[in-house]
Amino acid sequence: MATNLALDDILLKRAMKIGTMRTKKETVNTALKEFIDRRMQKRIGRLEGKISFREDWDYKKERRNREHSR
Repeated sequence: MATNLALDDILLKRAMKIGTMRTKKETVNTALKEFIDRRMQKRIGRLEGKISFREDWDYKKERRNREHSR
């Protein structure tokens, strides 16, 4: 998808240097991927303490049952 963006040249050059990327496209795509990863990690972090697990659940037993059912 071709897109024209007005990017901050100084930030782009710094990002290219720090990330050792050779092209602007590679730099922007890498930055977008890292942005998404970081935001997803924050979402996962907000779930901490909100998910309750069954104390009696035996994951090893479940694994054995799955292996035997194949």
